[in-house]
Amino acid sequence: MGQTTIPYHFFRGGTSRGPYFRREDLPKDRETLAKVLVAALGSGQKLNIDGIGGGAAVTTKVAMLSKSETEGCDIDYFFAQVGVEDGLVDFKPTCGNILSGVGPAAIEMGLIVPQGDVTRIRVHSVNTGAKVEAVVRTPGGAVSYEGEAAIDGVPGTSAPVYLNFMDVVGSVTGALLPTGNLRDVIDGIEVTCMDVAMPVVIARARDFGLSGAESAAELDENRAFYDRMEPMRREAGRLMGMGDVSNSVTPKFAILSEPRHGGTVTARYFMPKNCHPTMAVTGAQCLASCVLTPGTVAEGLFTAPEGKPALVLLEHPSGVIDVTVDYSTGPEGFQLNSAGLLRTARLLARGEVMVPSRIWAGK
Repeated sequence: MGQTTIPYHFFRGGTSRGPYFRREDLPKDRETLAKVLVAALGSGQKLNIDGIGGGAAVTTKVAMLSKSETEGCDIDYFFAQVGVEDGLVDFKPTCGNILSGVGPAAIEMGLIVPQGDVTRIRVHSVNTGAKVEAVVRTPGGAVSYEGEAAIDGVPGTSAPVYLNFMDVVGSVTGALLPTGNLRDVIDGIEVTCMDVAMPVVIARARDFGLSGAESAAELDENRAFYDRMEPMRREAGRLMGMGDVSNSVTPKFAILSEPRHGGTVTARYFMPKNCHPTMAVTGAQCLASCVLTPGTVAEGLFTAPEGKPALVLLEHPSGVIDVTVDYSTGPEGFQLNSAGLLRTARLLARGEVMVPSRIWAGK
């Protein structure tokens, strides 16, 4: 048997990377699509040696793009999280870091025509229904990757990509607080279950006997923490109305502690089988919203940021991520209007990836 060739662009988006495909170049049915993505990335082996994955959850992500069928949007962005070793594909979540590359990729693929020196692209997240405006530099009608923007977790500087998130409250569950409570107690530990761009179960680091300043590697070596955290995450998923989440990467889990380097709060975010080396863009919005909502587990860990919109600085294992939150508070509680972040992206390669024809013979 031969191999099937599939055209792709390979991007670093924020602090993640992976292949970006045109949706029309892949199988329509999800079962076959999952098999193709597993083969393309080499899932099932820790180094992804037989594919183009990078052996980490932040490097086994996939973006699939098409002209949008949603009114008011330009591009439909369909995301897949491919497991590193388990051969599983999760189509439930989205990824804000990979989203950073969607605007540039859409232009490179010919799905979007640049508009002057700056191109604004309205992106519809197929997985969650969220709408995001991506602002991309396009001097001379081409994507610029050179610039002065720096993000922690990525060396050097690049052209900025601005992301303005809207309609992200209740992205998966339909509610800011899916359990109806500001705090729940699971296995004796207080948590806040919140859904803003990504459903996240949030706890205080000290309640696990942690400082919260541990490195990602130190946390990943602490298997006793994971052994306690994972059952809590599954129970939280049930309480949030998400059913059995044992084979899903959502909800995510995060722990908060006091700031140490001038930020608003220190955060560690789990994917969930290991600690994110930096911070997920979607997770950052949820954690920033948790910080700004009175009565959550974040209360008492920080000095509240002043002004509206509020600038929330989340300290993560590789530095800091800034989230600008436009919000209001009233009788109905915290109301998120929009959340903005600065990211960068770079085209790393383009060409064709091969999968065995026995898995998919092509269109």
